[in-house]
Amino acid sequence: MSRLSYFVVVLGLAAIGAGLYLWLRSPSEPPVIATQQPPAMAETAEPPAQAAEPQPEIQHPIEPPAADAAAPEPAEQPDVGVALNGLIGRDALVSLFNIDHFAHRAVATIDNLARPHAAPALWPVNPTPGRFAAEGAAPDERIAAANYARYRPFVAAVTGVSSDRAVALYKQLYPQFQRAYEELGYPRGYFNDRLVTVIDTLLATPEPDEPLALALPEVKGPHELRRPWIRYEYADPALESLTSGQKMLLRMGPDNRRALKAKLVDIRRLVRDAPPG
Repeated sequence: MSRLSYFVVVLGLAAIGAGLYLWLRSPSEPPVIATQQPPAMAETAEPPAQAAEPQPEIQHPIEPPAADAAAPEPAEQPDVGVALNGLIGRDALVSLFNIDHFAHRAVATIDNLARPHAAPALWPVNPTPGRFAAEGAAPDERIAAANYARYRPFVAAVTGVSSDRAVALYKQLYPQFQRAYEELGYPRGYFNDRLVTVIDTLLATPEPDEPLALALPEVKGPHELRRPWIRYEYADPALESLTSGQKMLLRMGPDNRRALKAKLVDIRRLVRDAPPG
């Protein structure tokens, strides 16, 4: 073998040996690499950080109320019961609302109003007194006009409140609502955006001819259908496929529905792109 060939083979073996050494060495032993770079550049580089996942754009931001020397500190959120008492009065508060874990109840219920089902156990309002009233005999049962009177106290309480005062309180309590929304399972969601979406869904509730036809679901088996007044469905499949909030508005009757829709339009105007308080 010529001296040149021998030198090439030695270089090749050296390269292979160096490669095996670098592959088999302990990760805690960094290789010594000759470099002409400045010392700061010769240090082992940190792996590039992964780009943070972009946060969803907030469509309808809620700004906190303007600073006021008499206002509570941010950590001292107002008591919901006291705030609602000042807004609607003690009698309406006691008879209509459930303030236990109010923020969580309100957020969960509002979110569910645009979904097929809103569990009554989570409602921030007390169930309407009395039973759902139907008239006629199957298969021609319909919602009784007398049923609509059950909802008038609630509608009167809601529509009688100043929209400006209600939204001002909402903005003051907003940190509680946002926290409850994140805990509900939307850590990257913005509750006010969801509120506007739900209001739009409720405002899209159709205005069908009255009285609305009903149907009882068929029960198979020997068991008698108990409490049929809670099992009624709308006979029209298109109405029965509406969201839980839309079906609630239908159940309240046309006059109550129109009054609540008008209030929702006013509220939406104030919470959509709401200016600072």
